[in-house]
Amino acid sequence: MTRSFSGIISAAILLIFSVIPPPPAAALGGSAATIAAVYGSTTTVCSIAANQAVQQIQCWRDDQLLPPILPTVSFDYLAGGRDTLCAVRSGGLSLLCWNTSFAPKRIYNTSSAPLTSLAIGDAQICALRNTTSDSAICWRGNPVHFPDRFRMISSGLRFSCGVTETTNRVLCWGDGGGDDDDSSSSIQSDFSNFAMFSIHVGGNHACGIDISGKLICGGSNDNGQLDIPANTTADYKDLALGASHTCAITRSNGSVVCWGGDGGEFSSSITNTISFESIVAGFNFTCGLTRRNFSVVCWGAGWSSTSFLPLERTLPGPCVQTPCSCGEYPDYETLCVGDGHICAPCDPISADPALTPTPTPPSPPPPRSSSSPSRGLRRGLLAFAIVGSVGGFAGICSVVYCLWRSGVCFGKKKVHNSVQPTITNSAAAAQSSSNPPSRSSTLRRQASILMRRQRSGTSSSKQHADKAEEFLLSDLAEATGNFAAENRIGAGSFGVVYRGKLPNGREVAIKRSESGSKAKKFQEKENAFESEISFLSRLHHKHLVKLVGYCEEKEERLLVYDFMKNGALYDHLHSKSNVDKSSSVINSWRMRIKIALDAARGVEYLHRYAVPPIIHRDIKSSNILLDASWTARVSDFGLSLMGPEDDRAYRPMKAAGTVGYIDPEYYGLNVLTVKSDVYGFGVVLLELLTGKRAIFKSADEGGAPVSVVEYAVPAIMAGEVGRVLDSRVGAAEVNELEAVELVAYTAMHCVNLEGKDRPSMSDIIINLDRALGLCEVSSHGSISSGTISIASD
Repeated sequence: MTRSFSGIISAAILLIFSVIPPPPAAALGGSAATIAAVYGSTTTVCSIAANQAVQQIQCWRDDQLLPPILPTVSFDYLAGGRDTLCAVRSGGLSLLCWNTSFAPKRIYNTSSAPLTSLAIGDAQICALRNTTSDSAICWRGNPVHFPDRFRMISSGLRFSCGVTETTNRVLCWGDGGGDDDDSSSSIQSDFSNFAMFSIHVGGNHACGIDISGKLICGGSNDNGQLDIPANTTADYKDLALGASHTCAITRSNGSVVCWGGDGGEFSSSITNTISFESIVAGFNFTCGLTRRNFSVVCWGAGWSSTSFLPLERTLPGPCVQTPCSCGEYPDYETLCVGDGHICAPCDPISADPALTPTPTPPSPPPPRSSSSPSRGLRRGLLAFAIVGSVGGFAGICSVVYCLWRSGVCFGKKKVHNSVQPTITNSAAAAQSSSNPPSRSSTLRRQASILMRRQRSGTSSSKQHADKAEEFLLSDLAEATGNFAAENRIGAGSFGVVYRGKLPNGREVAIKRSESGSKAKKFQEKENAFESEISFLSRLHHKHLVKLVGYCEEKEERLLVYDFMKNGALYDHLHSKSNVDKSSSVINSWRMRIKIALDAARGVEYLHRYAVPPIIHRDIKSSNILLDASWTARVSDFGLSLMGPEDDRAYRPMKAAGTVGYIDPEYYGLNVLTVKSDVYGFGVVLLELLTGKRAIFKSADEGGAPVSVVEYAVPAIMAGEVGRVLDSRVGAAEVNELEAVELVAYTAMHCVNLEGKDRPSMSDIIINLDRALGLCEVSSHGSISSGTISIASD
């Protein structure tokens, strides 16, 4: 029992601290922060302005405030080096760099591997990206193969270093040059006996914080850059290294201490009385972002005098939509415009068990080191670990007891706007653990429960205003002129769709199951009918077609929806009447991208916010309908299934979908996940880009059928997107061209053969939202130079 208890506590501690993210990368010229220092032929300091709808870059050079760089484009991080400024665009999918004349060059562009940090030195630009392997990528110099993922990286004058995730060891690369030996190998050797949390590189020296909180420096000490002040016992939490000096932020009060150079030329008395959020170093000066008012101050031998720069307030971190591991930054509402928030930095030395030092053999005296953590800090960490252990253990016990007591812990909890599992008895539970229940039986139970609730009481439409209303067949026949042929507007998964008008004047679309010689099996009609009822009665989203009601009389099955005035996307793209630019509202790149974004949000709702998640199984352009205001809505849930509540694959009895849109992995291997919908959506994106059907006859192939995937993807991969674009839309403007390229790369990744290589719908929405933003700004300030490349993971 004692051993089990200890194991549970250890697991709880690991779980608690596993969410702590790695620190950003750092460099001599700047870190993956919101301020950057550029040195060389000119001295420039830039930052990302707060309180702006666009997270734009502002710069100070030669005592002048420069106009914002690309004022219509948002950025997350900056880094500076010798005559070079680089910035990661919001979302991390693109990296831009500028020279001293601010001519832009795009050196990284992808839709699958966003950058998470950035480091610049004299010879290299390096970054970390969110991939499962080869997380570091560098430009300039010889290619480097990295055997391990890094938690952080840093670039200096002559070399770069990183701290590995798995071993906490320092690896360095680059050419020492000059009269030195291999500086990178020398530095790496200096840190070989330490398990490090961070590393920061300067001229020919490096400093970092090990996992116990001690500051350790190694390398050249020609100018005292390794002489950690002996008159202080402060612990440090952030560093910035120049060519021959070192600065650090103290953990106690946020003040900055600097050493190195000649006679304290890199120190300033003003930094002793100011608390800083972050610091960066140029060749021979340092700049910091103050905590009190988010202003930027610079000092040092290479700076004329300690001075506050007349920049607008600077963001302490990027405004993002993603969840925060360590909470949100205080008062982020006053810094971010819109619904974004700033994530608070995690304390790098928080007794993280993942950073347990590995035993090392006895070694010579180590490089210069600061004092060990204070007794108060150790006590605080011990108390924190104990409280976290008890809390984690209590949480685990609660979950175990809940599962033991009731089988499914949350089965009795009501879930708003979602589809709940209906298996409650032990026999059903046993069946679910071995073989999943059939789609027919599951949908039948769900539909029956919903219908019983709707029929109870004297007025179901009033009592369940948010549920589907039950109609009489005679009422729907009257609304459609007895299902007249002239009111027929299309067909769905189980029947014909008619336009109708209810007695209250509301226009609706009525789907009626087919009859006569074309009738399907009754069971198949039941499945599609029950599927739509069970899902749409509970799902409410502006980008899903709303179910108004239903009719069930004898063998008649009818569904009533809101009427979509502008019909299906398929008809607008592929109708013969849509020949020239003036024939359709959707013949503009902005409108096409907006429609794609609307539909993506509808599908994301099914995948992320329905409980359990819903897999549509038939995403295609004919199931994306457009209302009177041209808002896109996903329709036809006749083939939909409830997916597993985790990321496991689901194996239905047989594959279903539409040729040209169906996921090859699902069709060939019968493996169904939410990524199957992503494939279909990728085909829709290619339809929007090319104007081609999912399967069309190619004139070049003698009329042989060709898929739009085979037609478009090779051109996108070759960087020739323009060759396959729909000519009816007309030539794209500069900003539109970048937007279209982003959509094309996103579509290419959506139709990867394996589901694991496809993005999530949330990732797709981020890209489409950025693409739409590009279409809505003027061409002034757009990016017109540089190459586009797809990074290989």
